Amino acid sequence: MKLIVETSLERPLLKKGDAGTEGIEFGFEGGRVVRADGKLHLFTSEMLGKPRFVKMRLAHWSSVDGLEWERVSTLFESSGEYLGQDPRASLWSPMPIYDPAAERWNLFYVAYNSMPSTDQAWYENFEGKIWRAVSEKGGQEGIGGPYANVGIVMEPSAESEPWEGLQGTDSFFPFQAGGRWLAFYGSAKTEKLPVSFWGVGLAESDRLDGGWTRCSGLNPVRIDETWVENPVVTRLDNGTYVALFDGGPDHGTFGYSVSEDGYRWSKGEYVFFRKGGWVRDVRTPLCLLSNEDDTYAIYYTAFDHGLYGSLGKVIVRIENNS
Repeated sequence: MKLIVETSLERPLLKKGDAGTEGIEFGFEGGRVVRADGKLHLFTSEMLGKPRFVKMRLAHWSSVDGLEWERVSTLFESSGEYLGQDPRASLWSPMPIYDPAAERWNLFYVAYNSMPSTDQAWYENFEGKIWRAVSEKGGQEGIGGPYANVGIVMEPSAESEPWEGLQGTDSFFPFQAGGRWLAFYGSAKTEKLPVSFWGVGLAESDRLDGGWTRCSGLNPVRIDETWVENPVVTRLDNGTYVALFDGGPDHGTFGYSVSEDGYRWSKGEYVFFRKGGWVRDVRTPLCLLSNEDDTYAIYYTAFDHGLYGSLGKVIVRIENNS
C-alpha cells in the first residue's frame, strides 16, 4: 500500500498573525485532527514563548470546512518553569480519543520537566509522563471539554524498557484492535547526545482507562532504525491500520507504516510533497481523514521560513499493491 500525493495546499491554514494566534510566539506543533459533532476539531500544542518548547498551551480549534479555523479554548497551560522541578513545566501532544464504553472523550497528553540542556544531554523536555483527562460532558458533543485530569497512565518506571531513556514517555496514541486497546508510545535516550534512536513501542490494555502494559516482546517497533515520533493511527474501511508519524529522510517528508492486526507493522515509507512554497520543515502529521471522492486529507504542522509552526494540508490517495 502506498500513499500518493494528489494535491498540496499552497498556503498554510493557520499562521502567524491569524485571528486566535495572539500571544503564540512560535506557533503550533503536533496533536490530532478529528471529525466529531458535525465539525473538524484540531487539538494542538501552542508554543507560547520563551523558553521555546517549554512555555506551552494545549488548545482546541474547530472548522466547518477544514480551511477556516476558529480558536475555541485553552485546555491546559504549562508553567514554563525552567529549573527541572515542575513535572508539568512543558505540555505537548494532545490526543483526543473517544471511549465508546464510557461515552466520554479522553485526552492523552505529555507533561515534562524542563531545564537548560548541556553539551552531553537534552533537558529542555525530560522525564515525560502521559496524563489522561476526561471530558466532563458525555457523548460525541463533549469533544470540546472542559477536560478534568484523572491521572498518569504511563511514565518512566521499573517497567521501562532498555531502549527508553531520559526523554521519558514522549507520545501516546491509543487505538482499538482485536477486541483490546493498543497504544503507540515513544521515548529516546536523550541523556547522551547525539541521540542515535528516537523510537516507539506498543502497550496494551483491556480498557482505555488502563492499566497499560508494555508489549515487551514486540518493542521497540522497528518502523525506522533512527527516527519515529508521534504516530497517529487510522483504521481504514478494509480493516488495515495506517500509522502516520514524524520522521523521514529530509525536511519535506513524513512517514507511514501499515498493519493488519495492530501489533506487527511494516517498515516505514515516506510521503514526499514539498517542492518549495511555504514549508521549511515538516513536523507532525495529525490525521488521515477520508473524503467522499476516495481521497484522504492529511493535516500537518510544519515550520515556515520564519520558523513559525503553522498548519498545512495535503490530499493523498491510497494505491494498493496488485
